[in-house]
Amino acid sequence: MTGSRSVFHEGELEVQRRAGVTREAARVGRSIGAAIPPVAAGFLAAQPFLVVASVAGDGRVDASVVAGAPGFLAALDATTLRIGAAPPPGDPLLGNVRATGTVGLLAIDFAARRRMRANGSAAVAADGAIVVRPDEVFSNCPKYIQARAWTLDAGGAGGNGADGAGGAGARVVHEGGVLEPAHRRLIEAADTFFIATAHPTAGADASHRGGPPGFVRAPDERTLVWPDYSGNRMFQTLGNLAVGGRAGLLFLDFEAGGALALGGRAEVDWDPARAGALAGAERAVVFHVDSVRETAGAVPLSWRFLGPSPFNPEGPPRVAPSPSA
Repeated sequence: MTGSRSVFHEGELEVQRRAGVTREAARVGRSIGAAIPPVAAGFLAAQPFLVVASVAGDGRVDASVVAGAPGFLAALDATTLRIGAAPPPGDPLLGNVRATGTVGLLAIDFAARRRMRANGSAAVAADGAIVVRPDEVFSNCPKYIQARAWTLDAGGAGGNGADGAGGAGARVVHEGGVLEPAHRRLIEAADTFFIATAHPTAGADASHRGGPPGFVRAPDERTLVWPDYSGNRMFQTLGNLAVGGRAGLLFLDFEAGGALALGGRAEVDWDPARAGALAGAERAVVFHVDSVRETAGAVPLSWRFLGPSPFNPEGPPRVAPSPSA
């Protein structure tokens, strides 16, 4: 709800209409506000990591992760958030904030299967922290969140601004324009990823996607395909894609602490045949890779898997048909 616009922009409204959920979306959309309620402030302060969507000066959309000891993310008041830890080396987040001041935040508690989003404007403070003024604050349902418990690694306490840049020894180990075989294996074994999208005037958004291992397919070195499951019916992500198409993806290596960030463009495939080839899908989303950045030691956290989401589609994921099919 940025500026004077209604709760949903034209892309969200179009996807809602095409999916036949306009009334449901209007009802759920009433939960979106601009203030940070006390319960949300407490939730944010307890989180050890945050996913941030940002927009570069040329319109590129990036998904970033910042992490540290709980407390690095704080609500200064009902209209201001402070992110007191920096992203890993080589991440474009700070530069993007300085260029456009547009961000979308996603905080998620895997173990409790709770998540919260805040979208708005941001600036980099003198100490390197990011100060965010949200226009939209809302919670999401627990669907498709795989339960995990975290432990903060030694030396991963984070800090203010650039003092808390990822895990100890965080470093970029690969940059390129296509997926390497190891990247495709990580993606196709994943049960969780994050997607950043943006609207030209309504702002950025960061969202979570989850499913059984293998729900994301990488049929070649430049393409990803995943199912779009039944969700909250607001369609912030797909609505942004309907208007702009640019997106950033983030896959976390929960075992080794690494991060794989992809940049490119995504499109919604409404073909029932494509959805029918993906277990539990209402639609398919196809992502075209433009950039790949792999960072070792990006997150100073260790994770223990507790269990899959009860909302995951039953049975093994099916093989998606080729995007050119």
